[in-house]
Amino acid sequence: MADSIAILILAAGSSSRMGDEIKQLLPWKNSTFLGHAIAQAKQVTDSTYVVLGANMDLIKRKLPQGTSTIENPNWKNGMGSSISIGVEYILKQTRDLDGLLIMTVDQPLLDAEYLNEMIANFKTKEYKIVATSYGKRAGVPAIFHKSMLKELISLHQDYGAKHVISENIAQTKMMSASGKEIDIDTLTDYHNIIN
Repeated sequence: MADSIAILILAAGSSSRMGDEIKQLLPWKNSTFLGHAIAQAKQVTDSTYVVLGANMDLIKRKLPQGTSTIENPNWKNGMGSSISIGVEYILKQTRDLDGLLIMTVDQPLLDAEYLNEMIANFKTKEYKIVATSYGKRAGVPAIFHKSMLKELISLHQDYGAKHVISENIAQTKMMSASGKEIDIDTLTDYHNIIN
């Protein structure tokens, strides 16, 4: 277990492109998207937190027991606000943190094996950020060194972690997730991945 690493799962969005479906609760591997993300994260560290916003009460009822949740009342402001609130909360809970891994709820192919690979790269201490490669760009999942957490707290709009990564690209190691990085934004995406 990587106890000096905490994981923040971003799950506050309203899934507006999903019609009436709540993305976090879409069925996936005998669980849901969010349940699966939590299970993968918990295989890596006990310090796992979930940011919720839209449909929070409904989602909370479906979470595995003992899940640490953080409420983002400003979830409509976008991913940056969830990161900011989440990082601030985690820093109040945890003193000895080397890094924070940020992941989203809508990448169901990501697994504990990939997250552990990221952490192994981070622990070499060669880079302040280890991020997932999207061609020439980098994004989440990504691990940020503790020295970068204040920068993440300053995110209040819909910039997200990609903004911090691109500002610090020289200190970033990009990793290939070998196709596991696919994110599910629409019901068509979802049906394609389950078929």
